[in-house]
Amino acid sequence: MSGRSDKAAPLAVKIVISGGLGVGKTTFIGAISEIEPLDTEAAITQVSIGVDSLVGVENKTTTTVALDFGRITLDPTIVLYLFGTPGQDRFSFLWDDLVEGGLGAIVLVDTRRIEDSFPALDYFEERATPFVLAVNRFDGAQHFELAEVREALGIEAGVPAIACDARDRSSVRDVLAALMDQVVRRHTAGGPVRAKAGAPAR
Repeated sequence: MSGRSDKAAPLAVKIVISGGLGVGKTTFIGAISEIEPLDTEAAITQVSIGVDSLVGVENKTTTTVALDFGRITLDPTIVLYLFGTPGQDRFSFLWDDLVEGGLGAIVLVDTRRIEDSFPALDYFEERATPFVLAVNRFDGAQHFELAEVREALGIEAGVPAIACDARDRSSVRDVLAALMDQVVRRHTAGGPVRAKAGAPAR
């Protein structure tokens, strides 16, 4: 008896969670990760004044300065490794390393700061990375129909737009499942992902 297991190792898949400052990336990963998430949260200090806009997220006291990391086993055959990007423009030089080898991306959106979504959308579109739009429903924020958000960001109908609660495990899992479906569709069909951008919803 050889002692070797016939059980195949699960497929490891890298997924990127992106979006603007304070959109909920760290919370999103923390809600679903089966391991203690790694984060590089640091206090927002005087250095951020005049550089990082906190309009709409004035109560935020920490921010990701490098990456967030978590892991979730979807089933015995596939494990997702989740990498969260920093939200500030001045840390954008880290994105290429974080995104390299990623199968797809989730762009989290805060409708209070919808214009902050454009850099992430542009980044993934330029690289033809499959992605889904996840509209994080913040308490007390005005809610828009997904069609309005899609129109404001110029997203094609082929890209899923999903309302989610980044604090809720089942909601986060639904977003990840939608991304995996999108990855399969994009790899089998291809095609454009974004129309001409319109004005942000107000």
